[in-house]
Formats: sequence, structure tokens, C-alpha cells
Amino acid sequence: MKKRFLGKSGLEVSALGLGCMGINFGYGHALGREDAIALIRQAVDRGVTFFDTAEVYGPFTNEEIVGAALEPVRDQVVIATKFGFNIVDGKQTGLNSRPDNIRAVADASLKRLGVEVIDLFYQHRVDPDVPIEDVAGTVKDLIAQGKVRHFGLSEPAAATVRRAHAVQPVSVLQNEYSLWTRGPETNGILDICEELGIGLVPYSPLGKGFLTGAMRADAPLGDNDFRKILPRFTPEAMAANQALVDLLTGIAQDKGATPAQIALAWLLAQKPWIVPIPGTTKLHRLEENLGAIEVELTTDDLARIETAAAAIPIEGERYPAQLMATIGR
Repeated sequence: MKKRFLGKSGLEVSALGLGCMGINFGYGHALGREDAIALIRQAVDRGVTFFDTAEVYGPFTNEEIVGAALEPVRDQVVIATKFGFNIVDGKQTGLNSRPDNIRAVADASLKRLGVEVIDLFYQHRVDPDVPIEDVAGTVKDLIAQGKVRHFGLSEPAAATVRRAHAVQPVSVLQNEYSLWTRGPETNGILDICEELGIGLVPYSPLGKGFLTGAMRADAPLGDNDFRKILPRFTPEAMAANQALVDLLTGIAQDKGATPAQIALAWLLAQKPWIVPIPGTTKLHRLEENLGAIEVELTTDDLARIETAAAAIPIEGERYPAQLMATIGR
């Protein structure tokens, strides 16, 4: 397995990580506990050393599964989890990054994961009611106490990153980034990562499954599948965006790869400090995704993708308005 450093943090991980959310949360289909543990351990067997979870996934059960799966290899892996939502009676009820909540989440996550230290602790979404300096200062204290190793932010504005970094160095940003979600290129996120030596972890690098080519515009989404509320997953938007999948399919045929592998290889080619975290519930998809690490895109390949992608307008926002309002604060 090839390794990468997430910026200048010293955090070395496998070139692809595993996003664990979808194993039992978000997409309607949940693996049973033993099957979920088995899949994560199969990822470890194949060289994956970077695993992403959060208290809100479940809530809570995803962390428990990840902790149980990785317990035998704890000293060989990096576990990332997140704070920042208010959870009441098992339901998410808005944002909460008050220092007392951050400390309580850290203690609870340590217990659920069964670890002595959280390798990477992200603020899941920036809370406009809590100064980012207070958030960074609280995580700085947790680092000093030995409960956390690295501080991360998910979907912040570049200016917010700079303010946080001045209090406690930010090791990693986690933003949605893929061939159909290219905001980090224009909103200053790639620039701030380059300037401050911060790693970038793209989530949904396969467009929540759409860029794999496995989804059709007429495919029904289950009631528990959160894509059902996303503007890009209306039948009309998927039909319009099929052109991007067709582009990936054409490149894949030329390279002896799959559309998913091309989408991931494209991300890996953007910066050496980028580590995507595709998720899956299937072993054959896990193996397919890991195969992207061996796909080499030439300068000509990348230019061809860039030119063709620039001519394809993406239909639909990535989130509905109320969720978009939490992005880039």
C-alpha cells in the first residue's frame, strides 16, 4: 500500500482511507455489526490505515463498530472522528461546538472507540455561535491532556481555517471534493492547505456513488437514503449529469480501469497531500477503489479530463439550502 503524509502534520496514512459512515448509516442499507467489523478488517488486510467515523453516524454506533474492528491493530492505524452536532434522544438537533460539549464528546468518543487517544478530531461543521478561536483552544487543551493528537476542520471557510490555525495548528481539512464538486479549487481551500501545510481529505470522492456509473436516473432511492433529499439526485439532475459519468467511462476504457478508479486517480493526481476516503459496504467495491492507487493518469490524460469536464455543467446543488447554509463558514 502506498502511503501519503497529510500535509506537514507528520500524519502518514494509506493513500486511500475508508469512510465508514455508510457502513451502517446514511444510505438506507446498513451492514450488521459482524459484517461491518469484517469489512473494516478486510480493509486493514489490504493495507488501509486511515479510518473515518463520527459520533453523529448512528448516532454513536458507527464509532463503536470502528473501535471494535480496529482494536486488534490499534497501533497500526489512524482513526478520525468528529464533534460539533447537538444530539438529543438519538437525533441530531443542530450544531453545538461549545467547549463543554467538545470535551464531553471527546470523552464519549474515546470510550466508544475503545482507544486512549483520538488520532484526528475534526469539527464536523463550523458553529457560528462559537468563536473558532474557542473551538481551537479547547482542542489544544485536549491535545495537551493527551486525549487528541491532531485537530481538523470539515467544510470551513478559508478565513476560518486561518483563525483556527493561529490558536492550534490545523493538521487536516475534510471537504467534499470530486470531479463534480470542485469548490476547494475556487473557495481558497486548496490554497490555504498549500500555504499552511495542511492535508486535505476529500469525502464523497465518488459523488456519493454517482461517479461509479452504478446509479441510473430511474433508480429508486429508499426512504432512509439521505440522497433522496439531495438536489443532485433527482432523476432530472442525474440524467443531466450522466455526461460526467460517460466521460469517466470513456477514460476508464482507455486505461483498462473503472469509472470509480479514474475518479479517485484524478483526485490523487491533484496534490500529494490529498487522501480521499471512499466508503462502501461491499468487499469487491473496496478492492476496486484500492485499485485506483495503481492507475497512473498522464499529463495528457489529466488535460483531456479537464477539458471535457469543463464543458459539462453540473445540474443541482450538492445539498438542500438548509444544509448548504452550514458550509464554508
